[in-house]
Amino acid sequence: MQMIRFRDDEHEQFYHQMLNERKCNDSYHRALFYTLGIAHDTRNHIRDLFDFSNGGIKPEGLSAAWQTGSSARVSRLAFNLWNGWSESGGERYSMPHELFDCNYALYFFEAIRLRYPEYCRGRAPVFRRTESIR
Repeated sequence: MQMIRFRDDEHEQFYHQMLNERKCNDSYHRALFYTLGIAHDTRNHIRDLFDFSNGGIKPEGLSAAWQTGSSARVSRLAFNLWNGWSESGGERYSMPHELFDCNYALYFFEAIRLRYPEYCRGRAPVFRRTESIR
């Protein structure tokens, strides 16, 4: 498996902690927790976005007061990678030009690679994290 690019140490710790807590390491969970771990707000409100008791996303978390423009982008991409979810009547917010118009775009590509590894093998360079991109 290729190395994974994390935004910072907290992102990496969150990713591993959530996979361990969920005891699931499939591409759906890897992409979901990787994506939701990108932003500080989504990490801090993970239980507003994912129901650990039944193992499903909580789209109603998108309307929470703590959501910002960037954290909403993170949440929308994570939900879409989980099961193709897009907001009824707000599908345009899940379009690439809406989602990727932020500082997290580099990490969004990584999330897609985690969700669809069979299509990304040998296409992404292996790298080492030397500094955080903010």
